[in-house]
Amino acid sequence: MHSPTSVWNTAPTSAPAQRKDRYVPGSSAHPAKMHPGIAAHAIATYSRPGDLVLDPMCGIGTTLVEALRLGRNALGIEYEPQWATLASLNTRNAAKVSGTRTGIVRCGDARHLTDLAPADARGEVDLVVTSPPYGPSVHGQVRSSRETGEPGVVKKDFRYSVDRANLAHVSTARLLEAFTEILAQCRTMLRPCGTVVVTTRPWREHGELIDLPSAALAAGKAVGLTPSERCVALLAGIRNSRLVSRPSFFQMKNVRDARREGIPLSVVQHEDVLVFTRR
Repeated sequence: MHSPTSVWNTAPTSAPAQRKDRYVPGSSAHPAKMHPGIAAHAIATYSRPGDLVLDPMCGIGTTLVEALRLGRNALGIEYEPQWATLASLNTRNAAKVSGTRTGIVRCGDARHLTDLAPADARGEVDLVVTSPPYGPSVHGQVRSSRETGEPGVVKKDFRYSVDRANLAHVSTARLLEAFTEILAQCRTMLRPCGTVVVTTRPWREHGELIDLPSAALAAGKAVGLTPSERCVALLAGIRNSRLVSRPSFFQMKNVRDARREGIPLSVVQHEDVLVFTRR
């Protein structure tokens, strides 16, 4: 277990470079994957080899893969069957590399986490690492005219699913209500003194700031988790003491569009990391 630091140098290389050769084909299509460096740093800092790490909204299984590679056991829940299948495959591959560790993926709604998880995992989770779906600015990929033969760019892989019940599609108020339920379920799964790490960030909607980090902090308090740290996880690299920004195409577009309208938007360089404990 590492000593905690308030600023995490989690992007010495880009996220795609960190994922290289660790994931099955099709994994890159997920529109908002957990950053591998952030997951790995959280796991190394707040757990020990042999511990059980949970991600109740695991997507393609990034948290689980990083946990297994660091000698932890992993449990993930994913609502969408297509992502749950990929998470299971990615977890299986990582488990082979780790040798003796176990990775489990269950498909279902994280608001029913305690029913979906193995019975013997209840009260035994050492660390939760997760992130709620948020903001449209980072979602999706583009194909350039060089790839398509058509002028301009084509947007692809920008939806979690077409299921309107998916939390990625609901209003901010409903998202926060659901996320509070999920954190309550996570608290039940945690052992005493277990840790919850939530990565998130604010965004703007029609010019208005949506302060999701503060709302997630309040949600954790509401279910009886104790805030212990608030950290910054870098999405930019560091070179010669300067930040090297790695924005997505859509981040750059949204920033330019906002500034043309007089909204003081900037490229996101970090994730807010909220750390809670179960006292």
